[in-house]
Amino acid sequence: MPEHSSNKVSGSVMVVGGGIAGMQSALDLANSGYYVYLVEKSSAIGGVMSQLDKTFPTNDCAM
Repeated sequence: MPEHSSNKVSGSVMVVGGGIAGMQSALDLANSGYYVYLVEKSSAIGGVMSQLDKTFPTNDCAM
């Protein structure tokens, strides 16, 4: 992932949902120079992915 040319923070953003997409979005925005607030309604992040035992198509362990 390319580094941002300046370390200046350009604002803040709130990402609602701590699933896989929310976490990736939060990381991408943070790497782009934003302050990120990640909000999740449950006590743990990971969304549905954290409930899976195996993933398709490789049948790798998701835990």
